Parts: sequence; C-alpha cells; structure tokens
Amino acid sequence: MALDHRASGPLSGIRVLDCSSSLSGAYCAKLFADAGADVVVLEPVGGHPMRRWSAGGDVPVGETGALFRYLHQWQRSVTEDAVDVDALLDVADVIVTNGDSLAGHASNLAEWYPSAVVVSVTPYGLTGPYADVPGTEFTAQADGGALSCRGTAEFPPFQMGGRVVEWVAGAYAAAAALIAVRGVRRDGHGDLIDVSLCELSNLTGTTFANLFHSLAGRPPIDPTVPVRSVEIPSIEPTSDGWVGFNTNTREQLDAVLMMIERDDLLVSGEFGMLQQRLARADEWNALMAGWTSERTTAEVVEAASALRIPVAPVCDGRSVTQTQIATERGIYLNDASSPMRAPRRPWSIDGEQQTEIGPCPDPGQHNSDRWSRAKAVAPVALGDAQLPLEGVRVVDLTAWWAGPSATHLLASLGAEVIHVESHRRIDGMRTAGGLFFGRDQWWEYSAFFLQVNTNKRDVTLDLDTARGKELLLELVATADVIVENYTPRVIEGFGLDWDTIRAANPRIVMMRMPAFGLTGTWRDRPGFAQTMEQITGLAWLTGHPEDQPRIQRGPCDPNGGMHAAFAVLCGLEQRDQTGVGCLIEAPMVEAALAVAAEPVLEWSTYGRLMERDGNRGPTAVPQGIYPTDGPEQWVAVACETEAQWSALVDLIGADELRNERFVTRAGRREAHDQIDTIIARWAARRSDHRAAQELAAVGVPAAVVRDVRRAHEHPQIVARRFFELVDHPVVGPHLTPTMPFRSRRVTRWFTTAAPTLGQDNDDVLGTMLGYDQTTLDELTKSGVIGTRPPGM
Repeated sequence: MALDHRASGPLSGIRVLDCSSSLSGAYCAKLFADAGADVVVLEPVGGHPMRRWSAGGDVPVGETGALFRYLHQWQRSVTEDAVDVDALLDVADVIVTNGDSLAGHASNLAEWYPSAVVVSVTPYGLTGPYADVPGTEFTAQADGGALSCRGTAEFPPFQMGGRVVEWVAGAYAAAAALIAVRGVRRDGHGDLIDVSLCELSNLTGTTFANLFHSLAGRPPIDPTVPVRSVEIPSIEPTSDGWVGFNTNTREQLDAVLMMIERDDLLVSGEFGMLQQRLARADEWNALMAGWTSERTTAEVVEAASALRIPVAPVCDGRSVTQTQIATERGIYLNDASSPMRAPRRPWSIDGEQQTEIGPCPDPGQHNSDRWSRAKAVAPVALGDAQLPLEGVRVVDLTAWWAGPSATHLLASLGAEVIHVESHRRIDGMRTAGGLFFGRDQWWEYSAFFLQVNTNKRDVTLDLDTARGKELLLELVATADVIVENYTPRVIEGFGLDWDTIRAANPRIVMMRMPAFGLTGTWRDRPGFAQTMEQITGLAWLTGHPEDQPRIQRGPCDPNGGMHAAFAVLCGLEQRDQTGVGCLIEAPMVEAALAVAAEPVLEWSTYGRLMERDGNRGPTAVPQGIYPTDGPEQWVAVACETEAQWSALVDLIGADELRNERFVTRAGRREAHDQIDTIIARWAARRSDHRAAQELAAVGVPAAVVRDVRRAHEHPQIVARRFFELVDHPVVGPHLTPTMPFRSRRVTRWFTTAAPTLGQDNDDVLGTMLGYDQTTLDELTKSGVIGTRPPGM
C-alpha cells in the first residue's frame, strides 16, 4: 500500500528498503523519504539498534530516541520475523546496507537483484585487502589521513567531530544511488554503490594535501615534524563567546586587517600568506584576539559583514536555533509529539518547503502492508550499461568547492558539464594554489580545482558584458540543468534570475545554492565551508576540550554539493514527469545544519549540551589516539561493542581493566583517563603499524594515524584505485583522488583532466553554438572570452 502523505514528491514512484544499521545508511534513506520516495526500514526483532540511541546514553526501553525519529520521518517499518523479506527486496528500487545486513550481504544482493541499486557504506569498502578489517568512522579518519593534518603542535592531532564523515557519506550514497536509478530506468542494469568512509575522509577532510604535495614535487618528509596545522584567522574569542572568520582570498585577509585597524600590515604584507601567519602564530593570534575580545560576537559579526568578510557566530546545539538565519528562514521545525526540534529538508523546489516533522513509525507498524506493486525501473537489461547521466547537459556557473563538487559528481557519472567562468575574474578556487604564484600559469596549480573539475569543459564568458550574457543564454537554451552558487546579488546583477533563465529554456532545472539562501537578512553574505562549520555547531564539537573550538576545514563544501546534486536529480525527475523546468534552492547552510542535527536534537529533547571531547566520541569507549614508539607516530583505537572491549583487554593483558565497573560503556567512559593511560603504556612498546595490526587481528577497530601526504601509498586505497593518474597539460601527471565510492558502471573515474582556463571556448562557442572563427577572434579581442587573466 502506498504512502499518501508524500505522494506528490518528485521521487514518489521510487521504493527504498533500508536494511542498514548505521547512521550513514539511515541518512541516505532519509534523503529519499524527504523527496517523497516510499522508504521502508527493515528492523530486527526487538527494534532497530538506533531506536534507543542517545549521545548521553540509551533511552528507556520502549521509547524511540530523537535521532532515530529525525532520521525516519515519513517512513514505514517492518520487522524481519513478520514479513517476506524476499518479496520486499523484489520490489525495491534501492536497497541500503552497511555491507552486511538483515537481508544479506550487499555483494550478494547486487547479484540476486540485478535491476536494483544496492548501496553499501562501510569503513573501507567491500573490496580490497582491508575490506574485512574492523573499523569505525574515527579509525577511518585516521587511516584516510584526515586526522594527521588537523591541529597544533602542542596537542595531539584531532578528529573532525560530530561524526561528520558518516553523515556526509549518507549524502554521497543518496546522490549516487539516485543517479544510478536513472541509469537503471534507461538500460535495466542495476548497480552497487560501494561507499568507503576511509576514502571519503581523505576526499573531504584533508584539503587535498596529498595532491598539493605532489604538485610541489613530493619533497622529502621528515616523519618527526608534525604535518598538522590550523587556519588563522579562524575562530577568535569575543567578550561573550566565539566568532569565526575565514580568509580564502587575499582580499578577505586585507579586509580583516582593515577591520582590526592594522592598515600598516597591508603595506608591509608580512602576514599576507598563511605560512607567514603560522610561523608567527603567537604574534598574529594576539593581534586578532586583542581586537575581537574587546567586542561582543554580534559587534564583530556586524563589522566583518560590512567589509564582506565571511563571518559567523560559533554556535552550539542550543544557540544555533536562535541565530538570525535560522529564525528568519524557519529552518527548525517543532515535533508535535515531543520537545524535539529538527532542521527541515535542506532544499526546496519552486519554493515548496517542508513545514512539519513527519511521523516516525513504531517497530513493525507496517508488517501487514502489501508489496505487490511493480518496480519503477526496467526489470531486465536492455543492452550494455552506460553512465547514467549520458545525454544530460549542465551549465556550471559555480566556483570554489561546494558548487563544483555537485557538478563534478554529475560529470563523473556521464553528464556533459560546461564550466563557465570569466578570464577577468577566474574561479576563486584557482587561487588556492598560493605556493605556486611564481610559476607560469600559476592559476592552473590548485589541487582543489584540478580534482573537482575533472571531466568538465571550460568556457570563459565575461557576464558583465551584454554579449557574454547573450552567449550564456544561448548555451542555457541547449541545456538540461544550470547550477550556480554565488551570493544572490551577483547572479541577479548579471540579469540571470529565474525568469530570465526560464524564458531561455522552459524545460531547464535551475539549481541555486547560495551560502545562506535566497531570502533573509543574510542572503547576500558570503560563506564557505569554514563559515558553515562555525555557525552550525560542527566546530563546537571539534578540537580538544582544553583548547578552543576548531573548524573541520572542508567537509561542509562537498556536503553542500552532494545535497545539491541530489536535489538536481529530484528536479530532473519532476521535469521528466511534468515536461516543465523548475527552480531549486539548496542553501549551503541548510545542508550543513541537516548533518549537524544531533546536538540540536540532544539539547531540545533531553536538555543535554554536546561538547567537543578531543578524540573521544559518543559511540565508542575507549576511543582515542595513542603515541607509539616513534615521534609523531600514533595508533587510533575505538571500541564500539562489548566484544571489542573484551578483545582489547585480552590483547593488552591489563588485569586492572577486568574490573566490573568497566563492563558497561558508562563505566568505561567515567574511567576513560585511566584506560587511556593503560592503552598508551601498551602502545608505546610497539610501532604504529604493529599496534594497529595486532588490534585488528583480534577484532578491535584500530588504524595508523596516517600521514596525509602518503595516503596514496595505503594498500587499500591503491587496491581500490581511489587515486587515478591524471595528466594535465600544464601541471603534468599527478595521482588525483576520485570519488569515495565504487560503481559497477565506472571502470575509470577521470576521462579528462581539469580544463585550463578557456580551454574549450572554440569548441563550445564554435562547434556547439555555431560561431565562426572570425566571430571568435572578435570575442577574444573585445575581452568577452580569453585564456589568461588580464596582465598575465
């Protein structure tokens, strides 16, 4: 029987069976339910293990915790003992697992149900030498290089808090699965979307340090010198809390210097590079804190905003719901049956927003429902499998990382993506290669740009000119999708609002993903990943408790991109059903708030304020990194189950840990310091690799805290070909990280290198739009198009 509460959603014809027991799997399924898909969660006898979860300890028997309620809105529940699981699998378009599941192993399910899309999220993926190595999100961060690069020398490196890798993995899984469904509809071939937390942590949490190291010629590494660092300026103290900045451009840094009334430093340029600020960190931090600490957070935010500096208050799970952006836009919804507050769906189509928290099913509530409906996809293969988005054309007006990551996913799965920038004002992410400013064509040396723009073409159009706008609209008329992520005032200043785009192509799907949305006081403020981490509470959960909040440096960019990509696919579904295009709004801040929901759920429901706790976490006790027998060599350990704890105790042979008070998670948490001391004593007599291997051999999740600059050497990453060699015409061949999942339709992710500036002007404007060489020469002469920034 079909659900009627979301029958009009763009995915109302799609059926999802969630067999997973993980946060990632549940969030993947939630995104489908948010868009109207019929999602059924398969629960074991006694209920799903997440039902009783709370960060502060299990909720009482018979109750359902706030996190489960948030993740399972608008879904149905069946229990494995009361339904024909095979019948459910047979009608499912998407089957969600975390490797193994109540319904079977993901690899087997993909063979048994060849026209289904099977999703698996595991620590290391389903293939490779580490496929069966025990792991958690925390150890995956360590093994992927995302732990070693984060922190200051006086403290051990620290994790990205808030289980952000698991959340973002769910977004990647959902976007990839929905694209795969589109492919199955066309050719009948199902797919296995095999997501690796280790690969995802590297892609989203290392700021491409491995690729930057390669671009620098892979200079020798001194293993005794910490690789970790922090951004400065970043989070600074105020008279009543904390405020966060980011300075991705020199213009933004100069604005900070003007704000703190140190114009003299503009002239000297002595702090102009991040390396200079890090080398004199104490001096720089004193300058910043001396100014910010004399003002309130609100005063600093107002002063910085006036200079267009990306800025935000640093919030926790209590204060984030009270921010101006949250209250003006109505982002948080109230649960009708409890004190719980939760963020709404982080995107809208044609202005239709989620207005209520949906019902959460009781265990087995839908055991008696019928499952006789036909599948939404072709039941048999109709020929060779193709990339699912072949034939889809995307005009890409995005810049930096969040928007380009959305279009990069589309390009990697077959879409023709044409990246549009101006040679007069290049994509800001091209400037992220600051170490290479002295080289010819330095704008081609950004690791960010080189990764996230593979498989795309590049056209330079000066949209400040009437001719540039005309050419863009001609391109729009040929496209299926247009994506932009500027502040609203920029794109509207070009005269490229929705009415103009729709007039050029009534069937187009337009994705707008400004940092803070299209409405409200904050609509024209710039925002980057760092800003999102600061305002949403993710920074509050990151760092050592004796230190300050710290940004995570990255994951909120691709997180925003994956939510936008998912929404674009929903828009295409609606377009295909109605024949009419649509406008989608997917603010970066709302995507970040969606994956930072747990602190708000904990505060609103239980009055519990979640705090940063270094490398400890809510799901595993003990959890931490421990120094081994060499300088700057650490092993990460996380015990999530009683069996893992018992195995750890037996391995290290510590009789003092066999005390009854350590039997429960709560007891171990209370004695965490004592336990850490004992584990550290054991680890100190071993190398990091030996310690990790001994622990893994007895079933304890453990990993080396891997140097991010050597992540490409990881045996698992090599086996799964996570890095592919890409030969770029300017920077040469470099191993480049791909997607954090494997697909049976993809044998090689990268078919073309990231384009050079204006590389495809002649092909797109000439071959595609039909302009002759004389016209192209005139466009170049007049500056409408070009292949080098002015003066270069």
